[in-house]
Amino acid sequence: MINRLTTNQRAYLAGFLDGDGSIYVRLKPNTDYRFNYQIAPFVVFFQAKKEEDKFRKLIALIGGGVWRERKDGILEYTLNRQADIKDFLQQIKKYLILKQTQANLMLQILDRKKKMKDRQNFIELAELIEKFRTLNYSKKRIKHNLTP
Repeated sequence: MINRLTTNQRAYLAGFLDGDGSIYVRLKPNTDYRFNYQIAPFVVFFQAKKEEDKFRKLIALIGGGVWRERKDGILEYTLNRQADIKDFLQQIKKYLILKQTQANLMLQILDRKKKMKDRQNFIELAELIEKFRTLNYSKKRIKHNLTP
C-alpha cells in the first residue's frame, strides 16, 4: 500500500523518478495467462549503494514495493503491484516533467487491462504497450507479433 504523500514529497519523488527512475510495462510470453502473455507493469527507482541510507529514507516515504541490491552495486526499488503503481502515479504525475507521457500511458494501460474482455481488447492493449518502445531506451527490446 502506498503512503499518502505531501505536496513537497510528491514533487520531490516526481523529480527523483524523472532523473533516476523508470516507468515501463513488459508483455511477457507466459502460457499460464490469458492470451498466453503476462502484462507486467513497473515503476523503478535506482541509486548507488553508497547512498543506501538516503535511499532507504526515500523509499520509506512511498511504502509498498520491494527493493534489492544488484550485483553491480546499484540499489533498485520497484513498485510492481498494479494498485500501488496506479496510486503512486496518480499522486505524482502532475509534477513529472520528463516521464509524464509514460505515467499517463501507464495509467491508461492499467485501466484498459481491467476492462479487457476479448482478444481484440488484448491486441489493442498490446499496441498501447508497444508505445513504450518509442518512449524508453532498451538494449534488449523484443517485439511480439500478436496477430493470429
